[in-house]
Amino acid sequence: MVVAAFVAPYLLETTARFVDAAARLRGVQLGLVTSEPAEALPPRLREAIAAHWRVDDAFDAGQIAGAVQGLGAQLGPVERILAILEQLQVPVAQVREHLGIPGMDVATAHNFRDKARMKSVMRAAGVPCARHRLADSAAAAAGFADEVGFPLVVKPPAGAGAKSTFRLDDADDLWVWLQSAPPSPDRVALLEEFLTGDEGSYDSVMVDGQVVWHSISRYLPTPLEVLRNPWIQWMVLMPREIGGSEYDGIRAVAPAALRALGLDTGLTHLEWFRRPDGTVAVSEVAVRPPGAQISSMLCYAHDLDIYSDWGRLMLGGGFDPPERRYAVGALYVRGQGTGQVRAVHGLDRLAGRVGGGVDDIVVESRLPVVGQQSSTSYEGDGWVIVRHPDTAVVTDALQRLVTGIRVEMG
Repeated sequence: MVVAAFVAPYLLETTARFVDAAARLRGVQLGLVTSEPAEALPPRLREAIAAHWRVDDAFDAGQIAGAVQGLGAQLGPVERILAILEQLQVPVAQVREHLGIPGMDVATAHNFRDKARMKSVMRAAGVPCARHRLADSAAAAAGFADEVGFPLVVKPPAGAGAKSTFRLDDADDLWVWLQSAPPSPDRVALLEEFLTGDEGSYDSVMVDGQVVWHSISRYLPTPLEVLRNPWIQWMVLMPREIGGSEYDGIRAVAPAALRALGLDTGLTHLEWFRRPDGTVAVSEVAVRPPGAQISSMLCYAHDLDIYSDWGRLMLGGGFDPPERRYAVGALYVRGQGTGQVRAVHGLDRLAGRVGGGVDDIVVESRLPVVGQQSSTSYEGDGWVIVRHPDTAVVTDALQRLVTGIRVEMG
């Protein structure tokens, strides 16, 4: 019997799904650490976990350590600590080291969490990535712009999910940014060379320092373009065939990046570019399951349960690489404007426009409803996931969906 603690400050839908899957693994006693009271947990989850411990701040290493020790007193010594949020990887690693629990150490967690440090480590190992600089002053930011040129990307050093990330196209944009949010020693900013080309993700499982399985996807258009244009409905495509020469570059570079960052065992989400000349570069890597419905897409592409498989992997149970059986695509539905959803157009025509009909190809959807407040997330106001053995069919379905659905806001 493995005794484990899962740290999940707030049980959003995806987090709860990972917790529930881990709690139901055979031979596992799972204690849950949250900032929510036990009575706020979903009934199904309360039945699955072995114990619960509430803390005021589930991102604080000291409080996490106290909770893990408390759970240990109830269940027996905790042997593993789990967390899926990117912001938790460093404090959880600190608790592991403090309590002598196996798992990712603090140095490795910092390599993944600190984006400037990440790129320095990768460049030192010969992994191609964007030139960058941590700017603690306007002079430092202007100096980097003079050295690299425009456009530039600005992001927080410890960002997650493309939040607070934007593009500076010229000196005027730089001046506006420096006036509105000037960097300082207390609030440094990460500036990066802007990479152009196709962008996608490389999601992989590493066991004992070796990549044993991977998936490749494409973003249509790039996430930064989506952030700059809130009206764009965007797509993620997972081609069924990913063994061809067009992906040789990222298959060679990604494992080297993960080893340089120090990962031994885990599931990672790596974002990469293919430049117009065909060369590839790593954007950044997160040592967690992917967001934006990509975890669910992995399940549909391989007929697997990534939620249970991730828990088993992180609890020392290994990983059985699955076969890629389908191409999968996701459309992220975004409203035209802000406010509340006034109408959703085009849904009545989907059955006749997508493949052989909705029931034949759509495997999951959450569409906006009238009265729903517009989302502030780049993931949009809803989504549709389609699946088919033929990549061309999925690609065509995504194009039909993106032109067929329109969300009116007001």
